[in-house]
Amino acid sequence: MTSFDSVEDLVLVAGATGGVGQLVVGNLLEKGLKVRVLTRNAAKAEEMFNRRVEIAVGDIRQPATLPTATQDVTHIINCTGTTAFPSARWEFDQSLNLIEWGITFLNPKSSEAKAKNSPAKVDAQGVSNLVAAAPRNLKRFVFVSSCGIERKNQFPFSILNAFGVLDAKQKGEESIINSGLPYTIIRPGRLIDGPYTSYDLNTLLKAKTGGKYGVVVGTGDTLSGDTSRIDVANACVECLLHSSSSRKIFEIVNQGQRPPAINWETLFSGLE
Repeated sequence: MTSFDSVEDLVLVAGATGGVGQLVVGNLLEKGLKVRVLTRNAAKAEEMFNRRVEIAVGDIRQPATLPTATQDVTHIINCTGTTAFPSARWEFDQSLNLIEWGITFLNPKSSEAKAKNSPAKVDAQGVSNLVAAAPRNLKRFVFVSSCGIERKNQFPFSILNAFGVLDAKQKGEESIINSGLPYTIIRPGRLIDGPYTSYDLNTLLKAKTGGKYGVVVGTGDTLSGDTSRIDVANACVECLLHSSSSRKIFEIVNQGQRPPAINWETLFSGLE
């Protein structure tokens, strides 16, 4: 049932200080699992996790920083990501003049070229770098992707993909699948519930599920809707505990009435 069979198991979480990542780390610690976080800011991670995790300073965009971070890990959960549309998180060149800023924000190709933290650099190249650095005997590589990967020409995903976020996520998925490593790829819908780290209207409104909506999973990229960060994080951890989720790609959204407990084994076993 579980892929955890040794006290030597160690889970690396990339994107650990983000919204989903924080919850993933907390969930792993609650289950008594050993955690290493990959972060660019060691002080921030130490404060956030109260020194309960190993800290590896590195950046998925910088391949040379990754071998030390991935040494001896048995599982990797990748929760990294950036905004779908140009924002401060894209880390643009601060030397751009006003005209160049305007051109950059109106032109997807220009935005990509002038940003250090765009989807292509994080969700495509960054994921590929992390896959390349992963131990070949890794037990599972979990990647938080997105609904709409296979519906990029359909509304509203065509709008979401205006600056290439779904294209980048798809390339990240492909690098994982083609690696030969055991994997689980999770495709949530529009993320809701805190921690609030993204730059969108949902963040401003602090939308919550209140724990009243059920969890629905599906394959073939057919589901749409909102997905609680809490449930995405739970799925990331639970899939490591259930072999039926290995080498599976699935969407996850919140719909219907929530049962007293989510039966993840039943959900995973129903995946085609």
